[in-house]
Amino acid sequence: MKLTKRLLMSVVALGIAGAMSGVALAADTIAIITPSHDNPFFKAEADGAAAKAKELGYATMVLVHDDDANKQNELFDSAIAAGVKAIILDNAGADASVAAVQKAKDKGIPSFLIDREITTTGVAVSQIVSNNYQGAQLGAEEFVKLMGEKGNYAELIGKESDTNAGIRSQGYHDVIDQYSDMKLVAKQTANWSQTEAYTVMESMLQAHPDIKGVISGNDTMAMGAYAALEAAGRKDVIVVGFDGSNDVRDSIKKGGIKATVLQPAYQQAQNAVEQADKFIKTGKTGLEEKQLMDCILINADNAGKLETFALKQ
Repeated sequence: MKLTKRLLMSVVALGIAGAMSGVALAADTIAIITPSHDNPFFKAEADGAAAKAKELGYATMVLVHDDDANKQNELFDSAIAAGVKAIILDNAGADASVAAVQKAKDKGIPSFLIDREITTTGVAVSQIVSNNYQGAQLGAEEFVKLMGEKGNYAELIGKESDTNAGIRSQGYHDVIDQYSDMKLVAKQTANWSQTEAYTVMESMLQAHPDIKGVISGNDTMAMGAYAALEAAGRKDVIVVGFDGSNDVRDSIKKGGIKATVLQPAYQQAQNAVEQADKFIKTGKTGLEEKQLMDCILINADNAGKLETFALKQ
C-alpha cells in the first residue's frame, strides 16, 4: 500500500514501535486516532488503546490529527484504504468529525469514540466519555471550599469546538454561581494550551491583580496558569484543574496547584478497544452507544495514588 506523505510524517513523528507494521496491513489492525501526544492525556489514551489491542491480538495504526479536522479526514481516508477493522477516535470537533465517522461506517469500518462526543448518534458504534458535568461539579465544590466561599476568581476555558469545554464550564458555574461572594472577574479561552494559558494568565493578573483563584477547564491550562502566577510571585492564588495528569499530581504534592478532577483516559481507551473487539467478532457490543464514566476528585489526600490517569488501589 502506498502511504501519503502526510500520513507517513504522522507515523514517523510519533516514533511508536509497531506503528509501521499496522500501516503495512497486518491481517487485523485497529487505527487509533487522537490529538497530539504532546498532551499527556491524549498519549495515555493512545497507550491504553494500543496496549489493549496488542493484548487482544491486533496490530495498531497510531496517528495524530492535531485537532485539525482536515488532517483527521485524511487519516480516516488512509485508515479506510488500509482496511483497518475498527477506528478508536478522540475527535477533532463535535460537528466536523461526523462526516469522517460516517464515511468509515459506509465502508464497513466501525468507529469507537473516546473522551469527546460528536453531535450525531447512530454513526459511531460507541461514544465513551467522562461524565464531564459531574466531574466539573466535583472540581467546583472543591474550588469553592478552598476559596472559603468568597473572592474574585478567573476561569480558563478550552477549545470552543470541543463540547467538553462548554459542559465543564456549565458544571463549574452551576455550583459556583450559588455563592454570591464568589465573583468571576475574568473568563477566557486558552484552547487547552499550556503556553497560551501562561500568556492569558499574565494578562488577567495585570487587569485583575486581586484575583484569589483560577479554575481551569483542563490540567494543561492549569499548569500554564500556575507557572505564570509563580513567576509573578502569586503562589497564594488557588488553582484547580481537570484531567488528573501526572504533572498536576506532582504540583499538588508540592503544594502548588490545589486540586484536579481525574477522568479515566487510559481505561476509556481500553474499554473502546474491548468493545471494538466484541463488535468485530459478533457485530454488537451489548451496550448503549453513549456511555458515561464518572470522574474522581484529586487533592492532597489522594494525589499520591494517581498514576497516568488512573488511581492505584
